[in-house]
Amino acid sequence: MTEGIILKGYSGFYYVLSGEIVYDCALRGRHKLTKETFLPGDRVRISTDGSDRATIEEVFPRRNRLVRPPVANVSLIVVVLSQSNPKPDLPLLDRILVLAEEEQIRPLIVWSKVDVGEPEQAAILEAQYKNTGYRFLKTSAQTGEGLDELRRELVGETTVFAGQSGVGKTSIMNRFLPEVDLKTGSVGEKGRGRHTTRHIELFPFVGGYLADTPGFNRLYLPGMDPARLQYCFPEFSPHLEDCRFASCLHRREPDCRVKEAVEDGLVGRRRYENYLYLLQELEEKEKTYR
Repeated sequence: MTEGIILKGYSGFYYVLSGEIVYDCALRGRHKLTKETFLPGDRVRISTDGSDRATIEEVFPRRNRLVRPPVANVSLIVVVLSQSNPKPDLPLLDRILVLAEEEQIRPLIVWSKVDVGEPEQAAILEAQYKNTGYRFLKTSAQTGEGLDELRRELVGETTVFAGQSGVGKTSIMNRFLPEVDLKTGSVGEKGRGRHTTRHIELFPFVGGYLADTPGFNRLYLPGMDPARLQYCFPEFSPHLEDCRFASCLHRREPDCRVKEAVEDGLVGRRRYENYLYLLQELEEKEKTYR
C-alpha cells in the first residue's frame, strides 16, 4: 500500500502520483458499484503489483470539492484579470471570490498584461476592493514582471487559475510549466477565447500542484442559504452586528449598517450591487428546488 494524489482521470482510469512514480490505476470493485466520482486532487491509498499499474483502495476525506471545474482539495484560487483586452468581468470575479470564501480557499487576484495595460483603470477597480483584504499582484507573461512574486505564492499550494477567456491564464502557467506547453486560445470578436484541453490535470510545481482547468470562465454559485452570502463578502463583516435586524439581508431593511457603509465608501458600490444580484439569484434557485 502507498499513498498518492490523482493527477487526472479518463473513462474510469486514474493517474496517481506517488513519490516520483505515476501509476495507471483502476478502481476496486466496491468503488465501481457505488459509482463514486474521483477527482484530480483527491488523496488516495493504492495497492501496486510492482509495476506502474495499481488499484485505488481508499480515498481520503476532502478539504473541499469544486463542481465546475471538478477538482478536489484546492488551497489557492488565482483569479486573473487583464489590464488590456478583455475588460474585467466584475460579476464573474465576485462569483469566484464567493466560491473561495464558501469553500475556504485562499483567493489571489492577479493582473495580467500589465506591459500593455491601463493602470489607471486598474487602480479604480482595486479601490472597490480596498476593504476586502484581497491581494492584487501585477504580472506580464511577456516581460516576466511579477512572476517571481506569484511563484512564491504558489509554493506548496494546490492552485487553480480562474478568469475570463483571453485574460492570459494559460500564458502565465506556461511560464511556470514550459515543458508542458499548455494550449492557449485567442480572444474572438465577442471576447471569447477557447482552450483546446478538455480534461483537468494537475502538474507538480514547487512543492504543490498547478491545475489546468479549461472552462473556468463561467461559474454557478454553490448551493447555499441566501442568508450565508453576506458572510462571503469580508468587507461586510465589521458592520453586520450593527444592523437593526439580526436577519438583515442589507437590501430594503431600515437601519442597515451595510447600506450606510456603502454610502460612506467603506464598501464598494459595485461590490454591493453584485451582492444584491447574487442574493436574488440564490433566492430564485432556492424557490426552484423547494
